[in-house]
Amino acid sequence: MQKTAKEYIIFPLDFSSMEAAQSHIRQLDGRVGMFKIGLELFIRQGPAVVEMVRKLSSAGIFLDLKLHDISATVGRAMARVAELGVDLVTIHGSSSQKMLESAVENAGNTKVLAVTLLTDNDADTVRAQGFKDEYVNAPEKLVLLRAHMALEAGCAGVVCSGQETAMLKTQLGRQCLTVTPGIRPQWSLTPGDDQKRVVTPAKAVQAGSDYIVIGRPIRDAEDPAMAAEKVASEIEAGLSGSAP
Repeated sequence: MQKTAKEYIIFPLDFSSMEAAQSHIRQLDGRVGMFKIGLELFIRQGPAVVEMVRKLSSAGIFLDLKLHDISATVGRAMARVAELGVDLVTIHGSSSQKMLESAVENAGNTKVLAVTLLTDNDADTVRAQGFKDEYVNAPEKLVLLRAHMALEAGCAGVVCSGQETAMLKTQLGRQCLTVTPGIRPQWSLTPGDDQKRVVTPAKAVQAGSDYIVIGRPIRDAEDPAMAAEKVASEIEAGLSGSAP
């Protein structure tokens, strides 16, 4: 069954306090498909924040921890994540096949996503990390390489820029779950954004993104609920083919 437009939206709870997170959950419940818990809130509040989201909303829960360590450590950490019963969890796709496999083996029913290349990384960042010119000149090749490795390890999918989604769907198939951060609605695009590889909600879903992560334009709006509805409208236009 095809998702509704609002179910594509993942809202990141990028707050330091439980109170701020609770306020936004109450405003956005029923208007987004999933809430994302990142490092800041999880480090400050721990597993209690997962239970808080579950009590306040029926939306899915995405634990964005970007685990990256030796395979044994990641495996043990992932077993603890599995006990929390969240829907999605992230690991870094830049590590070894063994680490990726260990994560998947211990994740239980939680779907594991590999982060391919952070959305504030660009060609200059890839060059500074010592990669060959092949990947510096075409960072999407590095994304594809890491996505291949993630799927071979059993990951459900990847976190990638909307600029790479269509390529990954073509190369890896529709079964590769793609979650796209760095989303900026058409009405919120501004110069000097700290995300280097951004796309609009409509273009992301047209390219095949299964979920889009959108925070600042909703969080900073005078009316976050209305902003979320505007994002859903852009997604609906993209799905119907009426968006540019």
